[in-house]
Amino acid sequence: MIQALVLKVITKLMVGFIILFALYVQFHGDYSPGGGFQAGVIFAAAFILYGMVMGLQNVERVLPPWLTHKLMALGVIIYTLVGIYSFFVGYNFLDYGALSPAHPEHGQHYGILLVEFGVGVTVAGVVISIYYAFVNRSKTSKEDE
Repeated sequence: MIQALVLKVITKLMVGFIILFALYVQFHGDYSPGGGFQAGVIFAAAFILYGMVMGLQNVERVLPPWLTHKLMALGVIIYTLVGIYSFFVGYNFLDYGALSPAHPEHGQHYGILLVEFGVGVTVAGVVISIYYAFVNRSKTSKEDE
């Protein structure tokens, strides 16, 4: 009884720090190791931890399954739009210099941030969706037996 309470309190405290660390990895990834993929997995791990301790219904109230599907698509759209924009303004596909023609090094920075953000959003959506699929699969398997 007391162990469950301690676990719930610690989880509530840790989820915020885990998400904050994911944001750090996301937006500092162009300067140091890390980036979109790692940040997406860390972000998803926070929600999976919350779901494992607090229950599936609680985590689905915070982040519904339909929203994770939208996140997967949104990340791919962000990634693709960066490439399409550069293509339509006369540069090569995903040539980040198109984002700031006067200062191509700034464009490189903006492009990396946008593309990595798209990757992070997609990875977080995919990993959380996989978690939902596995958790819901166990319910339907028990009903089939």
